[in-house]
Amino acid sequence: MTLDLSHIDTWVFDLDDTLYPREQGVMGLVQARINAFMVDAVGLPADEAKVLQKQFLNEHGTTLAGLMANYAVDPERFLREVHDVPLDSLEPNPRLADVLAGLPGRRFVLTNGARFHAARVMERIGITALFDGVFAIEDMDLTPKPAPSTYRHFVERFGIDPHRAVFFEDTPRNLQPARSLGMATVLIGDGHGHEIGPWVDASAPDLLDFLTSYALKAAA
Repeated sequence: MTLDLSHIDTWVFDLDDTLYPREQGVMGLVQARINAFMVDAVGLPADEAKVLQKQFLNEHGTTLAGLMANYAVDPERFLREVHDVPLDSLEPNPRLADVLAGLPGRRFVLTNGARFHAARVMERIGITALFDGVFAIEDMDLTPKPAPSTYRHFVERFGIDPHRAVFFEDTPRNLQPARSLGMATVLIGDGHGHEIGPWVDASAPDLLDFLTSYALKAAA
């Protein structure tokens, strides 16, 4: 790891596929619920609805934002139905909890997911008490990352100096507005095949490995 984080006093994390490994499959379950919701909402066959869902995701940041722009949907129903998935595959992670507890300063979650989903996931992992706040899709007024206004509202809500903050995220484009504000940016994972531009300061396959390396370097 070559990124200098010695000035950082605010640690910001995406939730899904960042605070836990993608391989644990939670987002696959959510995606299946989204696919089912799309079929019902748009009245298209499953294969056509899936294509439209990907289009919404790319153009609007979330499926919900695309649906709201084009169809009459109940956002509360969408959030409740797609996020109410079993978390049996999600493993508690006491090692991650220990490393997070050792980070200097405050810790926040910035997620396009629902509040209750974030709460369930964090409780399951065993990290709830370590965070100073969660900024979920409801707090964004349903305007998801990567909308620049969402990041501005986030830093204003919690009094964050972006130049002293670092953001960890698995979707490359969601790091770009954070970098524009002055945050350091770390991509977790392979970027899902999307462009990884100069707004990404560092990358790592796994969050715990990255933070462990940071902790070891800081202690040296």
